[in-house]
Amino acid sequence: MSRLARTAGLTDVQQEILSTVRNFVDKEIIPVATGLEHRDEYPTDIVEGLKELGLFGLMIPEEYGGLGESLLTYALCVEEIARGWMSVSGIINTHFIVAYMLKQHGTQEQKDTFLPRMALGEVRGAFSMSEPALGSDVSAISSKGVREGDEYVLDGQKMWLTNGGSSTLVAVLCRSDEGHPEGTAPHKSMTTFLVEKEAGFGEVRPGLTIPGKIDKMGYKGVDTTELIMDGLRIPANRVLGGTTGRGFYQMMDGVEVGRVNVAARGCGVAQRAFELGVSYAQQREAFGKPIAQHQAIQFKLAEMGTKVEAAHAMMVNAARKKDSGERNDLEAGMAKYLASEYCKEVVEDAFRIHGGYGFSKEYEIERLYREAPMLLIGEGTAEIQKMIIGRRLLEEYRLEG
Repeated sequence: MSRLARTAGLTDVQQEILSTVRNFVDKEIIPVATGLEHRDEYPTDIVEGLKELGLFGLMIPEEYGGLGESLLTYALCVEEIARGWMSVSGIINTHFIVAYMLKQHGTQEQKDTFLPRMALGEVRGAFSMSEPALGSDVSAISSKGVREGDEYVLDGQKMWLTNGGSSTLVAVLCRSDEGHPEGTAPHKSMTTFLVEKEAGFGEVRPGLTIPGKIDKMGYKGVDTTELIMDGLRIPANRVLGGTTGRGFYQMMDGVEVGRVNVAARGCGVAQRAFELGVSYAQQREAFGKPIAQHQAIQFKLAEMGTKVEAAHAMMVNAARKKDSGERNDLEAGMAKYLASEYCKEVVEDAFRIHGGYGFSKEYEIERLYREAPMLLIGEGTAEIQKMIIGRRLLEEYRLEG
């Protein structure tokens, strides 16, 4: 374990899990990540290895076949996995958001149906809020679910689904006006639908099409897709929690978990960038000595190491707050904002330390340099995080009278 980003107060079980994951990352992910990323190839063997380790069931309760671990344990595992290749952490993140939403909000029948198979990785989850005409403005969702007898008919186009092709269960947020009269606030007329489908692309079930992978600057390997619903019929018992109008709150609860995850990813990528930078600085010579002995580089390493440590501490705090059962939107927003911004800065500094070689695809830092920007927008932009943080701080520090 590196000197940076250590976590105090972990149990023996948590330490053992993290050690196992780190060994897996060092042996099975880091050696192949750059090659897979350059080919934009789905990491099938890595995913199968994660299944064998039981990571798809890490936070799923033991009664459903999972390990029943905390969000903190999960976040620390994500940090390690992102240190190897951020795309792999994205594959398990959306799966866990859906599993968490089912655990917290699902009916007993929904939990019994999906959670045991999700724990084994047999059912793989994805969730969908965004649409082509909106980004952070969730209230502007236009996809609709209309009740027809014992079914709902879903229509609309969704965007930016991680695991869109490989998933077999998608939690989709739609507008549902049933029981919500005209003039109801938009966030009170949204419903989360659990949509089962086949893995793959094209028409994956009648009325549901996954067109194909979106070609991205970075964050490759993982399939990011659109989702098109055209007369998609699903049973009424696939409304998450069994009651319409609660979808916005269910999704936001899941997104809080997702923001801790994105913070953990930022910590992992930053940690790897620091490792690459500090290693290269001790090998590369300039003006008769290793560049690590030049004060300018030492200052850069000092700043990088401090940012890695600070982001990790804030991420751990947000995870522990959520595990305690307390509201953690402030802490999750702060952690996501700081970790993603610091990740971008640490990666750029490591890139600068590499000089011209950082621009070469031969060097791992080139991949990290293209991956880091995704964290600035994933699970809410920096601007959205600052809005959340500012509003929550004003609640906490509201003047009396």
